[in-house]
Amino acid sequence: MIEPEFLTTTRAFYDAIAADYADRFRDALDAMPTDRAMLALFADLVRAERPDGKTAELGCGPGLVTRHLYRLGLDVRGIDLSPRMVELAREACPEVPFTVGSLFDLPFRDGELTGAVAWYSIIHTPAERLAEVFAEFARVLAPGGHLLLAFQVGDEPLRLDKPFGHPVSLDFRRLRPERVEEAAREAGLPVTSRTVREPAGEESTRQAYLLARKPPA
Repeated sequence: MIEPEFLTTTRAFYDAIAADYADRFRDALDAMPTDRAMLALFADLVRAERPDGKTAELGCGPGLVTRHLYRLGLDVRGIDLSPRMVELAREACPEVPFTVGSLFDLPFRDGELTGAVAWYSIIHTPAERLAEVFAEFARVLAPGGHLLLAFQVGDEPLRLDKPFGHPVSLDFRRLRPERVEEAAREAGLPVTSRTVREPAGEESTRQAYLLARKPPA
């Protein structure tokens, strides 16, 4: 099967910038209280559903959020499209399993996960293919399982050209919370909480956090 061009481009982009990205954002969560609060809430929900439930960060990059979830006590693993990002994640957090994989073909059995996090990882998927990604999220979540999404709010994509001086470029798709909520609901993952905060620090747009849950059996 021929891989879609947007996946090839995304992998090449993150392979190129992986080391610089990991250094730049290594301690980013320290200055983001809302982000930490959302991750803590998610961890509480997963533990309440099943104390030993398996969780995955889908599109984990160098594992910064995955490591935070591990420190919150979750049985977590990370999946990313970029082999270089996965390599760095394994070095930074050897206690956690990390695997190369795609949001379109997650390496989990049906209903295997109690929790899933897509932290700024759906933003490179074309709008017409988001339904496939959400269907895959719904497939791997067990009944009662929780999904946490984070993304930038907006309509126009942001194009990053030659980040950190590397000769690569990529579009970062900003999304409307109501449209993401609709996509989740249509996949059988109704949203239970929606949070939008104003830009902070170097951010130029609002940030959204959606919690969704697969209905209990």
